[in-house]
Amino acid sequence: QVQLVESGGGLVQPGGSLRLSCAAAGRFFSVNDMGWYRQAPGKQRELVASITRTSRTNYADSVKGRFTVSRDNAKNAVYLQMNSLKPEDTAIYYCHCNSITARGLGDYWGQGTQVTVSS
Repeated sequence: QVQLVESGGGLVQPGGSLRLSCAAAGRFFSVNDMGWYRQAPGKQRELVASITRTSRTNYADSVKGRFTVSRDNAKNAVYLQMNSLKPEDTAIYYCHCNSITARGLGDYWGQGTQVTVSS
């Protein structure tokens, strides 16, 4: 199984920055794609950014130019640097990965970390 442990959320003023971190732990053969999703109240969960093992990235249009996703394969970790934050970025942010374990390929989620952008 894979456990994803997130950190770095909090309250920030509009225009500010936050950095989210997530590390995978447990028993697995490999961690493949990693990324971040978010869910605001009353809305569906949506992709924010993803990154492959070879660092190919994909971003939601709403965060392009403001957010940067990166990873450290040696640590099985993924990061999300969020700059120029807006109130509409307020949501619970979830770390995601797909990984190969003894059970095969599966999707795993972190517990979520709250990001609130407000003055």
